[in-house]
Amino acid sequence: MQITTIGIDLAKNVFELAVADEAWRVVDRKRLSRAQLQRYFHNREPVHVVMEACGTGHYWGRWLTERGMKVSLLPPHYVRAYVRRNKTDQADATALLEASRASDILPVQIKSIEQQALQGVHRVRAAWRTTLTSRINTVRGLCREFGIVAPKGAKRGFDQVIEHISSDTSEIPEIIRAVLQRMVEEIRSIKERVRQVDAELGAVAARTQVCERLQKIPGVGVIAATAFAGSVGDINSFRNARRFASWLGLTPREFSSGDVRRLGSISKCGDRYLRMLLIHGGRAVLYSADCAQIGGRPLDALRKWALQVRARVGHNKAAVAVANKLARLVWATWHRQRDFEFRAPRVVSV
Repeated sequence: MQITTIGIDLAKNVFELAVADEAWRVVDRKRLSRAQLQRYFHNREPVHVVMEACGTGHYWGRWLTERGMKVSLLPPHYVRAYVRRNKTDQADATALLEASRASDILPVQIKSIEQQALQGVHRVRAAWRTTLTSRINTVRGLCREFGIVAPKGAKRGFDQVIEHISSDTSEIPEIIRAVLQRMVEEIRSIKERVRQVDAELGAVAARTQVCERLQKIPGVGVIAATAFAGSVGDINSFRNARRFASWLGLTPREFSSGDVRRLGSISKCGDRYLRMLLIHGGRAVLYSADCAQIGGRPLDALRKWALQVRARVGHNKAAVAVANKLARLVWATWHRQRDFEFRAPRVVSV
């Protein structure tokens, strides 16, 4: 009996292993702790290890690769289809072995430590931004209960709220004013943390060639460029630009059968944070196109096309369409190692 493949169902403390031979028969099962798992692979001959691309998956992938193992990280939503009957740790480990035999399931590229660290910075920044929005909305809502309505805007509107809170003649009762002042200090502290993170990301982008190249694409700034650098393991793992856009969830869902083909809204698969950044980038492209038109400046091919799409389907759908286009430009620029080129609109002869 020769062991060739091991499926590992990852967890925090307990790991379920399904060991298969060259005929893909499960010949052994083990349930190991973290320390036992490390000892199990220390003196083992190189084999094919299959895991899900979930939490700690990239860490264990690097750890096993350093010990000579061939590691495959499979997308969890594809592995789920191979789970038989009830979901258990044993069933999950067996499903990993079955899914690894499917040639159309492409493994996820193992991220480096630097990539995971950069992605972690973005996760912390996003969490702080969410907390910041929540705190500002809480202060606004409480002030509204006492007749203080601030205009829209995170800066102008919130500055007026601060004036009312700090004013001695304010309608806000003294019992809650001190609490709101502490919340205002918390908001200022979070804003300062976000500014520091943005400065650190700017420094990373300045010394990374990929980030410098991606920032030359309209609608892609420091935040989006560093987010892609940290989240995309290897751009060459995507065979073409459409697959990259599909991975981001920016391609239409399809409901087709026979001769009937129906395309719906975007699939919204993949990383919603990256998709959000690209959609905001699409809105920025539309805004810059409007500014260029108002100022009488010539439009390049991308902005001209964006305005044509908006005239046909509306602003929000146009922003998503431009985000799809930006995703393909990111793949082409990164994959071909070429800077984005601004081109004049194509002249259509009548």
